[in-house]
Amino acid sequence: MLQPHRVVIAAFPGVELLNVTGPAEVFSVATRVAGTGRPGYTVRIATADGEPVATSSGIRLMADLTLDEVNGNVDTLLVSGAVRVGDHGVEPVLDSGIINWLREAAPGTHRMGSVCSGAHLLAAAGVLDGLSATTHWQTAARLAADHPGVTVDPDPIFIREGRLWTCAGIASGMDMALAMVTEDHGPELALAAARTMVMYVKRAGGQSQFSVPLAPPAAPGDRMDDLRMWIGEHLAEDLSAEALAARLHLSVRHFSRLFHRRTGTTPAAYVESARLEAARGLLQDSTHGLPEIAAISGLGSVESLHRSFRRRLGTTPAQYRRRFR
Repeated sequence: MLQPHRVVIAAFPGVELLNVTGPAEVFSVATRVAGTGRPGYTVRIATADGEPVATSSGIRLMADLTLDEVNGNVDTLLVSGAVRVGDHGVEPVLDSGIINWLREAAPGTHRMGSVCSGAHLLAAAGVLDGLSATTHWQTAARLAADHPGVTVDPDPIFIREGRLWTCAGIASGMDMALAMVTEDHGPELALAAARTMVMYVKRAGGQSQFSVPLAPPAAPGDRMDDLRMWIGEHLAEDLSAEALAARLHLSVRHFSRLFHRRTGTTPAAYVESARLEAARGLLQDSTHGLPEIAAISGLGSVESLHRSFRRRLGTTPAQYRRRFR
């Protein structure tokens, strides 16, 4: 008889509740939908000492085992994440116990993934070195700055690199779990589970997060932060790297290097994100036609507007307006 697929979700004090329970529920529903005769999943929560942990919402999670009791008999290991508001805005919580344990546990795990800012824990343990990864858009720049050996892409809902999976915001952990169900048992079971949970099963990993990442906040008087504010107010103007560098009286090369260090992205990518964010707002909150939205946002033409939405959000402006307005 086939054994159920064994899933362990590592949790720690302050973890986001849905980072743990979202994927767990997907695997649980998939098991119920599969019915008897199919292996399904068993899901266990592991904490440092096997004791309950209080989540960021105050709800306590019961643990099934300690981290040390997690051995090689695990098919999928998921690391949940948490964030807090610090001196420089939203910051990932780095639990040293989880990080140290991951260094020992990671090599023997068949499949490993992070939920939301859990990618910071995988990266701190060296698991993501040399790989592409994503995380919540609010902490993506921090992940790129702290771990230059990781290629951080803040756009996709989730990224798979071999046995390593990373995903974006909290709800995307459920999208990633559905993709894992598809890999394990085929698309029919994943579709049935998604229908039961009233979820979109077609949100593929390449689809972008709908919240466009811009950059973390800076201290008052920061020249780069002042420039970012100016960009947001002058989207229809020349925002090339040459023009922006000239505003700060810097060479293009030096400016581009400083900008990337500050924001974790290039000037061109940041400008496109800012323009796309403005276009999103206009689609949601105005009755402007696409040509006017393209002009106001600085994207220029309807064709450019479509290309940006396709590439960055995995949808069209019209589809976006229907869904979010």
